[in-house]
Amino acid sequence: MRIRVSAAVVTGALAFSALAVPAAQAAPAVDPVKLTNIKVNGGKDVVVGTTAKKTFTVTFTASHSSGIYPDANIVVERGNLSTGSGNILLPEEWGTGADACKSVSATTSNCKATFAVEPYYDLDNVDAATWRTSVLVQSQDGPDVDSENIKSWRLQRLSKLTTNAAPEPIKKGKTLTVTGALTRANWDTDKYAGYTSQSVKLQYQKRGSSAWSTVKTIKSDGRGNLKTTVKATADGSFRYSFAGTSTTPAVNSGADYVDVR
Repeated sequence: MRIRVSAAVVTGALAFSALAVPAAQAAPAVDPVKLTNIKVNGGKDVVVGTTAKKTFTVTFTASHSSGIYPDANIVVERGNLSTGSGNILLPEEWGTGADACKSVSATTSNCKATFAVEPYYDLDNVDAATWRTSVLVQSQDGPDVDSENIKSWRLQRLSKLTTNAAPEPIKKGKTLTVTGALTRANWDTDKYAGYTSQSVKLQYQKRGSSAWSTVKTIKSDGRGNLKTTVKATADGSFRYSFAGTSTTPAVNSGADYVDVR
């Protein structure tokens, strides 16, 4: 069992030692536990909808000259738990006795924890934020890593985007109206709701081409709806494209093909 000593006590003890002996002796070098290749969800943001369970992993490599103890503690958390303004998720294996770290050599282990998020039970809208990854990993002969944030990552609200161009078919030179809607998961109501006042690009792809070009940029209204007009010039497809925000991922709508006659 480790005994943690406060900084004040350590400082006082060192000061006393300095007075008691003519010269201080250097402390022996500590062989630290090293963590590398730390990834949450394979390095991608964790995106969650309104109903489906989302599973993701925390993985890293741990090494020490004496080897790594298999039973590591790995959790993910947001905010300040002590004041009730945060959230914490425990791995699916928590309390089952499953070893988080598997030895791959005498000095090195690969560590992994799997998390399952169910939006109805686990999330509110405030949880769309930057989270931190906290671990306690111990070597076989004592030294450990006890970190409250070895890796930060983002939890996001799943976004959806639609496009409809009308009328179809249309005569060349006539006005085409392109409507759509930008919505995202609302974890407070477990439904999708309009994402308001967001910049969204209207893009066009000419028939026979694989490239999309931006025609104009508009903003979603107070309900997340989109509406604009363009002149019909040639056969091709329209779509809306949203670049995303810190709480909501980027998304492209499906393409709506327009026959121009």
